[in-house]
Amino acid sequence: MFSGQPNASSATGTRNRVQDVAPYSGLCSVCLDGCPGSCEIGKSSYRGREVIYPMPFGKVTAGATKKYPVDYSHINIQGTCVGAVGAEADPDKAIFPAVSTETEIGHKNKVKLSLPVFTGALGSTDIAKDNWEGLAIGAAISGIMVVIGENVVGMDPGAEIKNGKVVHSPELERRVKCFKDWYDKKGAIILQQNVEDTRLNSAEYAVGKLGVECIELKWGQGAKNIGGEVKLKTLGRALELKKRGYIVLPDPENPGVQKAYKEEEFKEFERHSRLGMVESEGFAKAVKHYRSAGAKFVSLKTGAYRISDLARAMRFSSDAEIDLLTIDGAGGGTGMSPWRMMNEWGIPTIYLQSLAYKFASRLKAKGRYVPSLAIAGGFSLEDHIFKALAMGAPFFKAVCMGRALMIPAFVGKNIGKWIQEDKVPVEIKKHGDVVERIFITAEALKAKFGKDFAKLPLGAIAMYTFCDRLKLGLQQLMAGARKFSLKYLDRNDLVSLTKESAEVTGIPYVMESDMEEAERILAG
Repeated sequence: MFSGQPNASSATGTRNRVQDVAPYSGLCSVCLDGCPGSCEIGKSSYRGREVIYPMPFGKVTAGATKKYPVDYSHINIQGTCVGAVGAEADPDKAIFPAVSTETEIGHKNKVKLSLPVFTGALGSTDIAKDNWEGLAIGAAISGIMVVIGENVVGMDPGAEIKNGKVVHSPELERRVKCFKDWYDKKGAIILQQNVEDTRLNSAEYAVGKLGVECIELKWGQGAKNIGGEVKLKTLGRALELKKRGYIVLPDPENPGVQKAYKEEEFKEFERHSRLGMVESEGFAKAVKHYRSAGAKFVSLKTGAYRISDLARAMRFSSDAEIDLLTIDGAGGGTGMSPWRMMNEWGIPTIYLQSLAYKFASRLKAKGRYVPSLAIAGGFSLEDHIFKALAMGAPFFKAVCMGRALMIPAFVGKNIGKWIQEDKVPVEIKKHGDVVERIFITAEALKAKFGKDFAKLPLGAIAMYTFCDRLKLGLQQLMAGARKFSLKYLDRNDLVSLTKESAEVTGIPYVMESDMEEAERILAG
């Protein structure tokens, strides 16, 4: 198993001086007195805690580099030349454009999706804020879900707070409006809740005043986002937060940054840390509260915690009859989490999904409700979607893609900037130097939106173009498996390439899969 390179990573801007390094520590085989200290230990000697995080902090997304003993590349998609499930057997009609990639998730109030994917939570970071139009509008025109992450209200300099509750938040209003202005019956916008959101009643405000219908609870809320962050140079913002009753303190983990806290939030976090933050009755009450506040769709996002916590999440979600449980495995990406934590903490995605499938099967066998499940943690392309949905069938309905769905918004926005500055890179310019020639979906979008096409940000066009690629790729893979609708995908559509993969996932080893049927065919 290649564990990734400790002590040197592009995420933290560090490197080794020599090529041969100690395999476990990552230290150079020969450490030289006189070296400028380019490795993680060396840089930490003068930048300290700053080097814990991917840099520049809050402006990047970073993906874990650790390779686990088993991952999704260790299973392959089964193809067949027999049958056509969900389509006519006529070979002229059972072709990949006939494959439906639409699905729906939820319980009593279902959300329809054109494609079984949705974004990760995009919260108060600069990278989410600066690219929001592309992300939200792109999601709306693609018919997928977009998630507003935590603490947007708390970090909104224009937010109006009365009696400790939000009554107006221009930033949250902007985010919701971006999506709703382009929404066309498929997809949804979800608002995530953290400790401060709960205190400020951001969900109640979003549901009652902005028309948000979907609320996401989050387990494992850490201290790093309790109060948000304020750069020192924004003195007016710090003073404003102090007037609201916050304690503004330097953040020891991030030079040049302050954090704003409320005293009771410190106490509440400490209490939860001592007693355990999650318990069944409290979770059920929270779900009931948001539904009574008007939320039609309630979901839970949980992380790569230990097996008992996964069981807790699934049982509590079953009892509360929530609409969606998103399970986020280790090995994915981060915007603000510590880099070594991203690589060395938690249960990897394929292991976590395999466990979740077992737990869901057990709940179903006992006659209990199983919510729609989604999996997150390192997915980026159509084969990942196929494998995740097939491996988790019939329980897993969608795949959460974090970094993969953010990249198009960045690329599209920057292409627009480069066009204006007449600095289109050669690799892009070979396709043209105007929107209609660069973006392959431009004409289709023009036909659909007419004169409103000009209002689409290029980040949104780029996201739509990427989703269109995912759809086509998924259609081709599904047609190869002779499955013409997502509801027909199942575990039999996959094989394990190694016995270790078969042991972890329960997907048969390739040399044993179909062997009984093969023997019957040969014997007959």
